[in-house]
Amino acid sequence: MADTLRMPKAALVELATQRLEGEVWGEAWSARQKLALTCRILFDAGHDSGLAGQITCRTDAPGTYYTQRLGHGFDEITASNLLKVDEDLAVVEGEGIPNPANRFHTWIYRERPDVNCIIHTHPAHVAALSMLEEPLVVSHMDTSPLYDDCAFLKDWPGIPVGNEEGEIIANALGDKRAILLSHHGQLVVGTTIEEACILAHLIERAARLQLLAMSAGTIKPIPPELAREAHDWISTRKRDAAAFAYYARRALRTHAGCLD
Repeated sequence: MADTLRMPKAALVELATQRLEGEVWGEAWSARQKLALTCRILFDAGHDSGLAGQITCRTDAPGTYYTQRLGHGFDEITASNLLKVDEDLAVVEGEGIPNPANRFHTWIYRERPDVNCIIHTHPAHVAALSMLEEPLVVSHMDTSPLYDDCAFLKDWPGIPVGNEEGEIIANALGDKRAILLSHHGQLVVGTTIEEACILAHLIERAARLQLLAMSAGTIKPIPPELAREAHDWISTRKRDAAAFAYYARRALRTHAGCLD
C-alpha cells in the first residue's frame, strides 16, 4: 500500500529534500581538478571560442585564484597546467601568463565575498542573443534556475581589460548569479565550482531555446510564483553536485587526461 499518494505537495517536497540530502555524488576532486573538468564539460557543450573566455576559482590564500594559462583552449586545460595568480594577475604558481581579461574577475571577487568561482565564455547561442541586445528570457522549467537571476548589460563597454570594465560588469551583475553581456557573452558565478559549471551549461541552453522560440512565435511567460518555486527546487548544492558528477563522468570518457 502506497503511503505518499495522499500527501500534499509541500510534504512531498520536504520528503524528497530529506532523501536528496542523504546522497553523495562525485569523487573527492581537488579545486584544480574540478576546474579542469569544468573546462572539458563546457568545451563539449559548445562553449569553445578559441582562446576567449576565462574560468577562475578562489584558492586557500586570500587574494589569489586559479585560472587557465593564456594560449590554452578549454579542451587543453588540465589540473596541472592551471595558474595561481594574485589580484594584479601576477603569477604566483605555474608557468605562462593569464588572460589579461581576468581583471574583471578580481572586481567581482572583491564585490561578492559569497562567490568562489567565475566562468565567462562566448558560446554561440549566448553570443547570438547578445548581438540582438536582448536580455535572457526564462520561460521553461529546465532553465528556471536562471529565473530572476540573470542580469543584463545592454551597453558594451569594450574589451574587459581596464578597471572601468571591471567596475561596470561587477555593478551590473549585482547580487545575481548570471549576466548576459551585449555584443560579448555570458558570465556566471557560484559559491561552488559545481554551481558555476551547471549555470554556465544552462545559460547557453537557455539562449538556444530562446532563439528557437523567438523564431517560431512569441514567448509566453510562466507564472512568477511557479518560476521561483522551480528556481529554488532545481538549483541546490546537492542537485548541482549530482549534475556535475554526471557531466564529469561523460567528459572523462573522452578527456581522461585532464585530471593528470
